[in-house]
Amino acid sequence: MENELDLQKYDVRTDLALEAKEMAEAPQGGPIPGIQSETTEDNGITVTQLHVQNEQGSQAIGKMVGHYVTIEVPGLREGDTDLQDRVATQFAKHFEEFLERLSINKSARVLIVGLGNWNVTPDALGPLVVENVMVTRHYFELMPDQVAPGYRPVSAVAPGVLGITGIESSEIVHGIVEKTKPDVVIAIDALASKAVERVNTTIQIADTGIHPGSGIGNKRKGLTEEILGVPVIAIGVPTVVYASTIVNNTLEMMRSHFDKQSGGNTDQILGLVNQMDNNERLQLVKEVLSPLGHDLLVTPKEIDEFIEDIANIIASGLNASLHEAVDTDNVAAYTH
Repeated sequence: MENELDLQKYDVRTDLALEAKEMAEAPQGGPIPGIQSETTEDNGITVTQLHVQNEQGSQAIGKMVGHYVTIEVPGLREGDTDLQDRVATQFAKHFEEFLERLSINKSARVLIVGLGNWNVTPDALGPLVVENVMVTRHYFELMPDQVAPGYRPVSAVAPGVLGITGIESSEIVHGIVEKTKPDVVIAIDALASKAVERVNTTIQIADTGIHPGSGIGNKRKGLTEEILGVPVIAIGVPTVVYASTIVNNTLEMMRSHFDKQSGGNTDQILGLVNQMDNNERLQLVKEVLSPLGHDLLVTPKEIDEFIEDIANIIASGLNASLHEAVDTDNVAAYTH
């Protein structure tokens, strides 16, 4: 029906597979068929390896079939350089596993794509990583006999955003891939989370590429193996939370708190809000925000410093995992 309300647009928005799994598990209170997950913790660094095994698991959490690794480090907010070095080392080791799983050999050609808008700090992760990665392709093209062992051809580009270039990022990348013929594309983008505590503290790696609608730029075309013809590994960091998600989470926390205080009789305090399900509450919140014309994206005020730090972590981790000559156990030596 034309006037039927589409509640899908009011769903809690997250780009993290881990959060999507958590939301899908909550109603049924247990594991989801088709989803395999393992979590380990090492001195402040929590790593969750998640495998969406089939279409059933994919539909359950709304993420593509593939492997996802989420590295959560709450201590990153404190600016601890030793911790940042350990995170870069962990990232490099897990990224190497993705390369091995995709059978990307030591001499394979790599294209790194930094998605996002360099003029908007929360969306500048991709371009900042591109600034800091070790680019070597031109040496292999111009003076191959002088390249030391332990390196591979790596090129990098920050294609900008549609509003700046007038061209879809995916079209630019597709043209570059056709011309330079890399064996694998690594795409870096800023993401949105549903949890404030995961903003600026989490890194996600996925071998599914980047699909339309993911990332805070709402790109219309994705970067996937189907589109580009080569494997695509996506790296993302949540730098924002939707304002509607924050308000909805606040209402849920209030409901839970009053529920405990009143012994389950929260209707007198919250009235109709207490009787709404999650989607209905989100609809109400978004209708309040609708005079603005769109939802708000919220980012911490420390984003300027953080975005530089996390870009260095990812860049140094990539340098270590892509080049054998760079020591994976001592990536700090290669951090800019």
